[in-house]
Amino acid sequence: MEFDEVAVCYILREHNGEPQVLLGEKKKGLGTGKIVGPGGKLEPGETPEQAIVREVREESGLVVREADLERIGRIDYEFPARPEWSQVSWVFRVSRFSGDVRDSEELRLGWHPVSSIPFDRMWDDAKHWLPAALGGEYCDRRYVFGDDLSTVIAGDVAAGHPGVVGS
Repeated sequence: MEFDEVAVCYILREHNGEPQVLLGEKKKGLGTGKIVGPGGKLEPGETPEQAIVREVREESGLVVREADLERIGRIDYEFPARPEWSQVSWVFRVSRFSGDVRDSEELRLGWHPVSSIPFDRMWDDAKHWLPAALGGEYCDRRYVFGDDLSTVIAGDVAAGHPGVVGS
């Protein structure tokens, strides 16, 4: 089975000497209510980099350049109970951008200290890979979600430790 491809970007800045990341609460669609980075589906013919430049502009009002993007991961998400949700996500980080942050139809945005990312409001997998990725580690991971469509039940549950949750 071939999964849809999506791209997500974690936009970083320094504020009062502390690193922050731009995250948004999903207003609609898959993951409504969850905290995520700006991103979305690749359109036909788009590279992940082209898609994230477009998605960041649409969802945050910020302008990022392909040349400034750092690809920090590829995450495979499997939802056996709802296969149409399964996807491959290309993950980027960037610290050079222009423009002013604005909410969109998709996201209610805000800056969060990297030291206190609200993992309890994010997809269950994020706590397993996002800290390493934001630190610059390339994360090639796979996560399988349970019948509740929310809990990771298998996959790469800790950096460098693939396996089944709870094993």
